[in-house]
Amino acid sequence: MLAMPLFVLKKGGNKMRTYLYCEAGFVEKPQWMPNSWVNVECPDDNDFDFLTQELKVPESFLEDIADADERPRTETEGNWLLTILRIPMQSSQHGIPFITVPIGIITNNEIIVSVCYHKTELISDFIQHTRRKGIVVNNKLDLILRMIYSSAVWFLKYLKQINNDVANAEKELEKSIRNEDLLRLMKLQKTLVYFNTSIRGNEVMIGRLKNIFQDTNYLDMELLEDVIIELKQAYNTVNIYSDILTGTMDAFASIISNNVNAIMKRMTSLSITLMIPTLIASFYGMNVDIHLEGFPYAFIFIILISVILSAGTFIWFRKIRWF
Repeated sequence: MLAMPLFVLKKGGNKMRTYLYCEAGFVEKPQWMPNSWVNVECPDDNDFDFLTQELKVPESFLEDIADADERPRTETEGNWLLTILRIPMQSSQHGIPFITVPIGIITNNEIIVSVCYHKTELISDFIQHTRRKGIVVNNKLDLILRMIYSSAVWFLKYLKQINNDVANAEKELEKSIRNEDLLRLMKLQKTLVYFNTSIRGNEVMIGRLKNIFQDTNYLDMELLEDVIIELKQAYNTVNIYSDILTGTMDAFASIISNNVNAIMKRMTSLSITLMIPTLIASFYGMNVDIHLEGFPYAFIFIILISVILSAGTFIWFRKIRWF
């Protein structure tokens, strides 16, 4: 069984390099050896030089990982294999709560390098999880599969938060339909679209990795089955939440349309009711003989007729529920 050291580059005021070996989970060791995993988050120029000059990592791989829209895929160059996955992370970009970002896992016969240009919770949680569970990572494929498994777990965790956000937004919309709450639901729907495509892409990667390593002793069928099951659960969950959110948005769109129709109906009824006295006043305001010049109560009579007709119209509209 092959123990795998982990070499971590941490960003901060003083750069710190920590060597971790997988014994019963990843533990710190004083030196770096071949067959190691090098994890780099938010790399700078020094990290780039270290990877390309000391570890001889192809520069094209690092450039591909830097593309925020890069889709899950594999690529080879010499004896190097690049595996790009999509992992979730929290974000405040354009008000969207969660997004997905690419992480590249670059491997050859002796070195395993993971590079992500964003700081995520997944890597640190993955290391702590291996320590708590005493997990032994046997080889590079084992690490990649467990990384995919961890991404599925985080997708499910964030989906629960999204579901809670949707429920809170629905409660606010039940009180008063505001544009802010509708935009909030729209941004959550965007997040679900990102999750859907990323999970589907990671699922496709499982099949490609299986084909690449099928003739090696790296393939752990039990672990592979667990990863597939977890990804399917995440994929089904995101589809369920997406369908529910789509139905919710359609329902509130119908409610808004009904409210607009009700308001227009009331405004039309009010306009008709007020048009009657206006029409009578227009007739009697003409500069012609109206045959009431000698009647002392002509003004009051006209007002009473207008009020009676308007009141009758109002009562009729109330009966047909236009008010």
